Amino acid sequence: MLRNPSAKYRPFPTIDLPDRRWPSATITKPPRWLSTDMRDGNQALIDPMDAEKKTRFFDLLVKVGLKEIEVGFPSAGATEFDFIQGLVRDGHIPDDVTVQVLTQSRRDLIETSFASLAGARTAIVHLYNAVSPAWRNIVFGMSRDEVRGIAVEGAKVLRDQAAAYPQTDWRFEYSPETFSTAELDFSLEVCEAVMEVLRPTPDKPLILNLPATVECATPNVYADQVEWFGRHIRDRNSVVVSLHTHNDRGTGVAATELGLMAGADRVEGCLFGNGERTGNVDLVTVALNLYTQGIDPGLDFSDIDEVIRTVEYCNALPVHPRHPYAGELVFTAFSGSHQDAIKKGFVAQAARNDDLWQVPYLPIDPKDLGRDYEAVIRVNSQSGKGGVAWVLEQDRGLKLPKRLQADFSRHVQALADETSRELNAADIWARFDATYLVRDDDRFVLDSYEESGAHGDRLFVGRVVVDGDARSISGRGNGLISGVVAALAGSTGPVLDVIDYSEHAIGHGADAQAAAYVECRTPEGRTVFGVGIDADVATASVRAVLSAANRI
Repeated sequence: MLRNPSAKYRPFPTIDLPDRRWPSATITKPPRWLSTDMRDGNQALIDPMDAEKKTRFFDLLVKVGLKEIEVGFPSAGATEFDFIQGLVRDGHIPDDVTVQVLTQSRRDLIETSFASLAGARTAIVHLYNAVSPAWRNIVFGMSRDEVRGIAVEGAKVLRDQAAAYPQTDWRFEYSPETFSTAELDFSLEVCEAVMEVLRPTPDKPLILNLPATVECATPNVYADQVEWFGRHIRDRNSVVVSLHTHNDRGTGVAATELGLMAGADRVEGCLFGNGERTGNVDLVTVALNLYTQGIDPGLDFSDIDEVIRTVEYCNALPVHPRHPYAGELVFTAFSGSHQDAIKKGFVAQAARNDDLWQVPYLPIDPKDLGRDYEAVIRVNSQSGKGGVAWVLEQDRGLKLPKRLQADFSRHVQALADETSRELNAADIWARFDATYLVRDDDRFVLDSYEESGAHGDRLFVGRVVVDGDARSISGRGNGLISGVVAALAGSTGPVLDVIDYSEHAIGHGADAQAAAYVECRTPEGRTVFGVGIDADVATASVRAVLSAANRI
């Protein structure tokens, strides 16, 4: 890398728009959406989709709710042409969906594009040619007049071809390709020249697409360009301003959102941002960003995992685990402080009397996308007590008291350090079972017991296996737990002082069990915890006391 990059690169010039309005604008409604997965996305694949994959992708886009779909580049070859004509011929296009094809501004390519759509109920033909200085001077060696002439001639062919296929309701789109790196006045000039030919009306507007073909500036510059164009284009009510951003600088989503604030009406992009180089703007992210602001995007991602599976199959590209909204890990917390905040957020959410979503670290409810809560908190060496408790509650229904959470988290931390990997629910349950629940080889194992006496004066009589020998022990107390503690102290067991007790049901109905938790202190000041689980809550509490005794 150069120590003085300014010798090789220049900052992109700003736009003279001192009274820009977009910074104070708010997006209040969704744009029109166009998926270009099957054209722009497909041409960027190592192995382009075959007909089976394209059909499967088309069906997914329809299911998600896309009403405008760019299905291909019919003049690219027989495969593209036959697929598009097959969609039309086989009646595969729903009545409320409009397909679009792309063509360069050449007569033969435009004619092939119209032929591929012959018989369609409605269709969009998208015409483009590059207009920026780099393309005019380096690629084409043409003047501004010559480049404008290419666009005008292409528009005339569009007009004439539409007249040759009157059974189809034709709509047109024009892109001054490389708009974001072209002179604004020239882009405007070319677009208005195309409008002179096609004569759009408010009822049949012309789509003018403003591509950031290569992202070369910060998103605010693109927003300025869009706002300037929208202010200056004539007959604005006969024009649909469309955005087509790429992600070369990593700000394709931001550029699109600011472009919408600047007055654009339509967004073109791909699911999960597939496309040339760093990709097209990600329609999923833009749509769900709107959703989290209370705006219905008109697209349905309520089963995000099905969308991911189909896209990964058709594109043969993985969705990154950190991809916004869709990645495997985006709703997952490993950090202890994050886990604690999320856990408290879920508790508060359940206690609220309204539906407003307010859970720290989760900008969207995973359930809205078909994800469950079990994978929200995952445990490794970075995790805290709250995360461990969450996993146990979700997996086993156990609601550990806070101090027991802290005690158990030390054991989980040790296991994580030993294994140097993420711990799953089975790992955590196995360590909990081994740490707290009474096992056959423990010192104190309950065989049976009886309880009698009046309220406040209870007698516990139990048969307990102590160090492998069955014994009868008994003790009095003001309740069952104190009777068990007295019985242990009166035999060979330890002296315990119960300082906290809690219990709760696990599950519902006839198969429900009870969990009991005790926190005890020894005469030496040591704190020990015990846990008991049984179909009977009283038995669970007896097991909890024996569990604490076994831990001394």
